Amino acid sequence: MAELKTSPSSAPSRRATLIVTIVAAMFIIVPFLFWLDTWFGRELTDEEIREYLADQEKPRKAQHALVQISERMSAGDPTAEQWYPDIVKLAGHGLAEIRVTAAWVMGQGRENQAFHDTLLTLLGDDEPLVRRNAALSLAGFADPTGRPVLQSMLRPYTITTPHAGKLQNRLEPEDTVSQATLLARIEQTGAEEPAEIRSPVPGVVRERLLKDGSDVTVGDEIMVLDPDYDHVFQSLRALFLVGTEEDLEDVRRFLRPREGMPANVAQQARLTADEIRRRAAGS
Repeated sequence: MAELKTSPSSAPSRRATLIVTIVAAMFIIVPFLFWLDTWFGRELTDEEIREYLADQEKPRKAQHALVQISERMSAGDPTAEQWYPDIVKLAGHGLAEIRVTAAWVMGQGRENQAFHDTLLTLLGDDEPLVRRNAALSLAGFADPTGRPVLQSMLRPYTITTPHAGKLQNRLEPEDTVSQATLLARIEQTGAEEPAEIRSPVPGVVRERLLKDGSDVTVGDEIMVLDPDYDHVFQSLRALFLVGTEEDLEDVRRFLRPREGMPANVAQQARLTADEIRRRAAGS
């Protein structure tokens, strides 16, 4: 997002335009951050969308259909409304990637109460990426309920082990992590193969908390990840819409550019901090 420079007299217009731009753009980038480079380019017919939504054996078909529906929603195509009940149903799918996709799509139907209610439920999902997309989408409804999740996107993420045994770290500090990156293995007594610990979120390794060979039990903290800058950027955009003064401490950490941080992150942090202060002042 390019920095906008206007005279004081044009400030209200600038702010209104900025808000519209953020609402329109915020929910376009997220799926490509969260889907591990999945891309669905072929346009589907109505019949294919119905077929793909019902396919229980190939979840990527359901994702493809959801993307097509989202494109129709973005274009203001009323035919998309026939599948709204299907989107709500898929928000309860057993596969996290389907729930992630559904949470994003519902963010584009910002006048639909069923979407809003379902997104509130998804804030309690077991998967962090589902919660994050739900919080981002709720910001488009001007609903601040997801603020704790948005705050978490700006903070380090602590990895815990779901297994007991001997820890073998795989990564070093400053290593970049994608969602599902293998972080460590746990050697378990009697098991032929070690259990794997994969990252639920992207980020950068800040610190390994335990040495190789350490005995761990379920729930032990083993690693801390710094937040991924793409997720930081999305959170800052959402907090522009729903943030309060309580969020300023988290936002301020990104005001100054640092090595490896994209310039647009610091720029968005400034815009978000300014907007939060403006709301707090009641102007």
